[in-house]
Amino acid sequence: MGIEVGSVVYSKAGRDKDNCYVVIACESNNYFLVVDGKARTLVKPKRKNLRHLKSKGAVLTAIAEKLNAGKQVFDSEIRSALRAHIEV
Repeated sequence: MGIEVGSVVYSKAGRDKDNCYVVIACESNNYFLVVDGKARTLVKPKRKNLRHLKSKGAVLTAIAEKLNAGKQVFDSEIRSALRAHIEV
């Protein structure tokens, strides 16, 4: 299972190790932009290498659909969706 827009991922390396994020964009050369809605907001996403990410295997379909359609997504939506997946 690959990492795509809307995927829930964990950081495997760096000072943000073990933090949970949502992928909001894929860049070239295996880099992804990730956010958590709190420390890393949509205005200032974290750029992470594919090697430093571990997929949880879940995709936030509502957020992925909004991002792919170009609609506005709020940090509060990302926080609540991540909170729901972390607690499960």
